[in-house]
This record gives sequence, structure tokens and C-alpha cells, in this order.
Amino acid sequence: QKMSLVLVTLLGSSALSPPVTAGANRLTRLAGVSLLRVSDGSPVELVPALEAASPSLLVLGTYPADFNMIEYLQKLRHYLPEMESRGIGRTLVAVNGSPASCTKLSTLLDLPASIELLSDPRGEAGRLFGVSRGWQPEAEFNPYAKLFGMLLGLGAVRTLPSVIAGYIGNPWGANAWIETALAQGQCAGRWPDVALTLEGNTVQRNAFDELPLVGGWGRRPLELATLRLQTMLGISVQHWSELQPTDERTLTQLGGCMLVKDGEPTFVWLDDGICHTANFEDLLKVM
Repeated sequence: QKMSLVLVTLLGSSALSPPVTAGANRLTRLAGVSLLRVSDGSPVELVPALEAASPSLLVLGTYPADFNMIEYLQKLRHYLPEMESRGIGRTLVAVNGSPASCTKLSTLLDLPASIELLSDPRGEAGRLFGVSRGWQPEAEFNPYAKLFGMLLGLGAVRTLPSVIAGYIGNPWGANAWIETALAQGQCAGRWPDVALTLEGNTVQRNAFDELPLVGGWGRRPLELATLRLQTMLGISVQHWSELQPTDERTLTQLGGCMLVKDGEPTFVWLDDGICHTANFEDLLKVM
């Protein structure tokens, strides 16, 4: 039984990190919050926007260069067609960055216009929503030291299991969004660029399918780790000057998301570590 618990933890199963119990208070916490839409600079008041188009999704993201922010957008880019087929009204994403940095990130990830990016440089919407502020948010010492502590799991207990899961894979995981994101990265010239064979934007061959014994797993060993390496080198590091946070409080702030249906939250998630983001397969089940 102990061994099973260890395996579930390392494989990153959502069983140990279920969505936060849905409650109207998560929605009402955002009452009166208005953020600028990056595409046209117009203000969007969050609660009326979410209630008017049912169901609607709000992602409370992190700063533009952050792993969690990028993974949320990579997942959204993949799952959006399925969400639209199920009647999603609006998809709002608050990014803790300036409009210019949000636009840059959107370009790097080739996001569709239907994903509405909202600029929240100080991360105020996320804090009102109740996202984790990371390790020692009120302590007055170097925020990069705090971030290093979070990489070790301090104030972010799901960081190490989520990172390790990217290396060891998961027989019951989902890999389609990873393939989509890897393909987009390869088309954009990001490295590593050998996992997929592409013809135009179409995947002709996925090298992970050919791994002995584990090629049929839902998420293969090293598959997600390869995407994260591509993200780190080709986005976070290469474009750091354009995507870095402008408010140091957001350097350690984590994210979350909420699906609102008929005026009520039906899926609420809070990240509990770096690389620990919502499972969109679970989200689809409640749409």
C-alpha cells in the first residue's frame, strides 16, 4: 500500500491533488475586478464576463516566462477545439505581465484569438482568488532565493513530484497536448526538435511511440520533460528580457483556474507547485 502511494505521487496523479471544492466564494472574491484585454486594451470585468457566457473558463496565470503560465496556455491551445465543441463561451487568461509581454507570449505560442489574454502585472486577481503566493511571500529577502526554495519544494509541495513525473511518465496519463505543444515548438524553431517528424504542421512520426515497453503509455518517460526543456530554452531563457515579471511579488506566485457554468463555479483548481497545473481531462468531464 505504501508503494502504491509513492507511485501515485511520483506519477503526478490528480488523485492526490483534486480540484478545490467548487464554491461561489471563489467567484465572488473577484467581484469588481477589471483587467485590460491585451488584444484591444478594453477593460473586462471578470465576474460579469464569466456569468454572461456559460460555460466560461478563467485561468489565473503567473508571469509570462513561468513554466506554469506556459503550460496552461499550451494545454488551452490543444484542448480549446474540444472545449468549443462542448459550448465553451469565453476563455479568459489573466497573465501577470504587461500587455507587451502578453502579446509576445501569445506570438511565441501561436495562440488563437479566442483565448483572451488579460494583463495583470501585479497579480492582484490571482491573490484575490486565493492562489498560493509561494514560499515566505512576506519575508524581506531576495525573491529569487525564494524561488530557488520553491524548486526544492518549500512552500510548493507538489513541485518535485510534478517535475519527476515529467521524466518517469505515467501509463494512465495524457500525451496529446504534449505532442501538440512539441509540434508548435518545432515549427517555431525551438530545440529539442527531434522528437517529432513533421510534414508542415502535421505530425508524421512521434519517436516516443517507438520506445520499447512504454511506447503505449498514456504519457511516456521523458516526453513531458522534453517539452519543458524546449519551453525553458526556447521561451523562458531566450526571451527572458521580454517575459520577466515587472512586479517581483509575482515571481513566486502560483496560479489556478475556474470553470463557471450557469453562474456557479463547477471546477476550481489551485496550483500547489511549479509545473503543477490543472488536468484539463478532469475539467472536460464537468463541462
